[in-house]
Amino acid sequence: MLQIIIQGRGGQGAQTAGNLLAMAFFAAGRQVQAFSSYGGARRGTPVSSFIRVDDRPVRLRCDIEQADAILCFDATLLDARLLGAARPDTLIVVNSAQSTEHFAHALPGYRVIPVDGISISSRHGLGRIVNSALLGAFARAIEAPALEVLIRTLSEEAPKKREENIAACKDGHAWVDAQLSGRRLEIAA
Repeated sequence: MLQIIIQGRGGQGAQTAGNLLAMAFFAAGRQVQAFSSYGGARRGTPVSSFIRVDDRPVRLRCDIEQADAILCFDATLLDARLLGAARPDTLIVVNSAQSTEHFAHALPGYRVIPVDGISISSRHGLGRIVNSALLGAFARAIEAPALEVLIRTLSEEAPKKREENIAACKDGHAWVDAQLSGRRLEIAA
């Protein structure tokens, strides 16, 4: 069973990202459980989405205490509480313009892949709405769901700016692909 935590702040799209990711896994034929938790119902407060994915029905009904992967929309949320849910093999994808080396030094012992989601989203006319860029990046990092399934889900579910969201998703995917293959990615503005 794959257990995922998505952490963000109210207004960043973390809850929407969790729903879209769950829909994409379901569209790929997997069994999914998704639920959210948020503090005060206002912008800026921490928001968490939790997703379990398996080939069999998901019957576990408790919080995710040890995640296999974490998608973090704001690097300031990489605190003791969130990192407490990470094991040494947990993959963490974080929205940040900082380098991989920065996170290796700042968070030794954690596998962190930074993605400049704001830069990617801005290039595609989405401003600071980073969920599509981060979903593409996250899907590449954990190697699921397939990019085609994620794009189809975005195409069907994005309330507006479908083409922009799809382009940001593809660029996020390419960003992580370049990092994992050790090459530098140049994305045209």
